[in-house]
Amino acid sequence: MSRQGMRPTPLPPGSKVDFNALRAPSNYVAGLGRGASGFTTRSDIGPSMPGADGDKKEGGAAGGDETKFDEFLGNDAGVLGAGAYDDEDKEADEVWDHIEDRMEERRKVQREAKLKEELEKFRADNPKIQEQFADLKRKLAEVPVDQWESIPDIGDYTIKKQKHLDRFTPVPDSLLASAAASQATASAIDASGLATPMGGATTDLTAIGAGRNTVVQLKLDKISDSVSGQTVVDPKGYLTDLKSVTLKSDAEISDIKKARLLLKSVISTNPRHAPGWIAAARLEEVAGKLQQARELAMKGCEMCPSNEDVWLEAARLQTPENAKAILARGVAALPDSVKLWMQAARLEQTDEAKKRVLLRALERIPQSVRLWKAVVEISEEDDARVLLSRAVECCPQHVELWLALARLETYENARKVLNKARQAVPTSAEVWITASKLEEANGQPAMPDKIIPRGIKSLAANGVVIDRDWWLKEAESSEKSHPPHLATCRAIVKEVVGHGVEEEDRKRTSMADAEECMRRGSAETARAIYAHALSVFPGKKSIWRRAAQLEKASGTAESLDALLRKAVQYCPQAEVLWLMAAKEKWLSGDVAGARSILEEAFVRNPDSEEIWLAAFKVEFENAELDRARLILAKAREHAPASTARVWMKSAMVEREAGQATEERQLLTEGIRRFPSFWKLHLMLGQLEERQGHADAARLAYAAGIKRNMDAIPLWVAAARLEERGGNVAKARALLEQARLKNPKQPALWLAAVRTETRAQNTKAAEALMAKALQDCPDSGPLWAETINMAPRPQRKSRSVDALKKCNDDPFVVAAVAGLFWADRKVDKARSWFNRAVTLNPDVGDFWASYFKFECQFGGPEQQEAVMKRFVAAEPRHGERWQRVAKDPANVHQKPEALLKRVVLDLDKDL
Repeated sequence: MSRQGMRPTPLPPGSKVDFNALRAPSNYVAGLGRGASGFTTRSDIGPSMPGADGDKKEGGAAGGDETKFDEFLGNDAGVLGAGAYDDEDKEADEVWDHIEDRMEERRKVQREAKLKEELEKFRADNPKIQEQFADLKRKLAEVPVDQWESIPDIGDYTIKKQKHLDRFTPVPDSLLASAAASQATASAIDASGLATPMGGATTDLTAIGAGRNTVVQLKLDKISDSVSGQTVVDPKGYLTDLKSVTLKSDAEISDIKKARLLLKSVISTNPRHAPGWIAAARLEEVAGKLQQARELAMKGCEMCPSNEDVWLEAARLQTPENAKAILARGVAALPDSVKLWMQAARLEQTDEAKKRVLLRALERIPQSVRLWKAVVEISEEDDARVLLSRAVECCPQHVELWLALARLETYENARKVLNKARQAVPTSAEVWITASKLEEANGQPAMPDKIIPRGIKSLAANGVVIDRDWWLKEAESSEKSHPPHLATCRAIVKEVVGHGVEEEDRKRTSMADAEECMRRGSAETARAIYAHALSVFPGKKSIWRRAAQLEKASGTAESLDALLRKAVQYCPQAEVLWLMAAKEKWLSGDVAGARSILEEAFVRNPDSEEIWLAAFKVEFENAELDRARLILAKAREHAPASTARVWMKSAMVEREAGQATEERQLLTEGIRRFPSFWKLHLMLGQLEERQGHADAARLAYAAGIKRNMDAIPLWVAAARLEERGGNVAKARALLEQARLKNPKQPALWLAAVRTETRAQNTKAAEALMAKALQDCPDSGPLWAETINMAPRPQRKSRSVDALKKCNDDPFVVAAVAGLFWADRKVDKARSWFNRAVTLNPDVGDFWASYFKFECQFGGPEQQEAVMKRFVAAEPRHGERWQRVAKDPANVHQKPEALLKRVVLDLDKDL
């Protein structure tokens, strides 16, 4: 039937429709609109699959149900169940089951073997307790009967509460009242002051007073008695002592009770165990029961008379007099106990009594070194000498006794004693070292060079291993002894410094040893090491330099001059040695000596630029401009020595002399010869600026920048020139162009920031600084400038950020020191200034700030110390330092005067 045929026939207009007689729609569910849910039954959808033709004909419902039964799936086969599992499927399942059974049999053997192995491993890792003690159980059969019988009885220490069989009957109140009435006295009064009624309670004032006296007396006895035996009570401090008594808490009392029970168990089960008695006595002492502690200690002495610790503990708890008696019993029981004899000697009040006790002890124990030392310490010199003579006979193997005897004897007798000691103890190196010191101290400085080699040879023959480090430490101790034994020190170093060191490692090892000695302050030992190294490597200029630095730091001017003289003889081509020799002569004020050294250096090194410049500096610093000009003229004519630095120094001489024309000529010729040496361009531009020729200076800077694009000072000088001329925009453009040509240069960023700051463009300066820190996040000068630029409340946070980025940068450290200085935190500021100059002592600005700080807050000693360190550092860098030092007016100033001028320059802008 078509869908159109199922549509209802339209009714004529005006007729009524009977909806109950109409057929419901196909998808209609009764009550669905009111919330009901529909359901479907089998009768609604019919059978799932059509049955066979025969079944349809017969119409049997039972036959249809039987076709739905499946042997594999049962009645739940569903639509696809009919005919899904046939004989072939059954045969396939049987085949697979057979295969699974075969595989299971093959894996069974392997699985059982693996399971057995895992079980054995588990039992080996986790044995039973009876298996662990199986071997011990077997050995119990070998224990003899007497050992079985000596096992103490454990006793009954159960923690369970036992029921007490004793019964106590309470006393009737009438009996107590009658007893109280029979003992009443006339001192008993009632509370109302009238006669006490029949049966009323009374108060015995006599008993109360007696009890109070008893309590006070017990407290006095407890406080007055002590281990040291003091029994005198201070009446004025009695109340104070009562206040100082510590009351134990309930927890402490409980712990003491538990510990007492445990220790009681220990000493009861094993009364021969000395530590148990000692622990029990100390527990009672802590609990404040000194008498019980003494009793326990004494009982421990009775039970363990062969243990010296028990006797010592018992003596400690007693008064001095009782302690002496106890120790007397102890030494009677243990006559060979050194501890008991020593404690008995300590209890004596006078040295004579102590000595008497120790001598009695030595009669029993003559081989005790400890007793000999104790008795020698409290004896006079003559008696000590006699005692030590006996001591070395009783203890010949103890070197310390031999050395102590040698120190007390005369020179001749000491030599004999040391010879006997050497024979008695042939493996002792201390004897040989002491013999060397003895000879040196008695006017024989050449003997250590003989004794020490013999000693090392003898020790090696007796099988002693020569420890190089130990011998070097002995050399240092010889140097630091009082009086110092320098000859012995040098002899030891000479013999052992090369012992056991490979040939290729000798130089490096010697240098390292000398530096370590210098670090520990052993200058003579380091000097001896350098002397030995120079005897092996006389042509190594690095060793000569280190030795010269050592002599300069801790030697004399004569020793330094002699060393440098030898150095230039062995290393005539080493320019640095010639320069050091000339400089030391010049610093000592011997200008003629410096000239003679440099003249000799010219002969050995005619082509050395450094020597030419050193000769120029000697004359220039002494204001000998004509001699300096002559030297530089010869250097310019001498081809190998005619370098850019020579031309620059020549221009400096003319600048000092005020000859601007000659200076310009020299600079122009130098630039022609060395166009890539940017310092000549910079000097020419500065010359033109001083002469007031701004255009010429601008051309000089431009020419230098064109030939040296990476010369940062040229860019900065050119921008500064424009800024001073009022053209800030051009200066800004120059610095921006410089940053494009030379990225990641902190100096360029710093110059740009300062340009904006001087132009009072604060916002622009802050923006540039932010970009600078992004481009160069680890630049110390930039972070230092950031701290100084920040407003005062923000400087602390900026300094924290700077220290996180570059903690050990000296510029940041100096800036933080300045913050502490401004806050008047003197100690912190001094510490941070010291850290800054230690990190980079070559920056003169740090020294100037440090010195100014000490001038404000420090004393003359601090100022002198800073000045001394500054002169030794010889700084050459720093923006303010170079600006002041290169000023023609300050050319020949002393370093101290320059520092003070830089201090005055700190208040000016850069």
